[in-house]
Amino acid sequence: MLNWFKSKKKSRETLTEAVEVIPMKPINYHPKIILAWAKAVDGNVEIANWLTDNGFPELTIACSAIRLKDEARTWLMQNGYPHLMAMINAAEGNAKAAKWLEINKMDLLFHISQAIEDNQKSWAWLKHNATQDLFILAQSIKKVKDKIEERHNDIHSFGGN
Repeated sequence: MLNWFKSKKKSRETLTEAVEVIPMKPINYHPKIILAWAKAVDGNVEIANWLTDNGFPELTIACSAIRLKDEARTWLMQNGYPHLMAMINAAEGNAKAAKWLEINKMDLLFHISQAIEDNQKSWAWLKHNATQDLFILAQSIKKVKDKIEERHNDIHSFGGN
């Protein structure tokens, strides 16, 4: 019984986790692809399937990650799209993800995420520094995120996504 009250000495050795470096794949898309992605985010399944069938599965998977699907989030991280996942996390208020985007000079993804979080300075930044297709994408993601937030705060829809 006395063992319960004895403090356990922690080892002075610190455990270090191996940091896995994941090469980031480029995310330079034609404006038509960005607009298709925005439509897929809005829920257009036909366009989402087209994106997948035409070499842009990461965008369809990002749509699922935006909708809080863990498998999609894991896929993005494991397949070279941690920057897309950081943008999604930052758009959900994750300050570490936002800081990571800033540190890695991913200004566009940072400002998209912050605009989704309703930061007016980021909306202004996007208006002056991004193309209209990216502005539309941010609006589409914001609509989905706002609906998710609304459902989470609605006491009548407990447990729904």
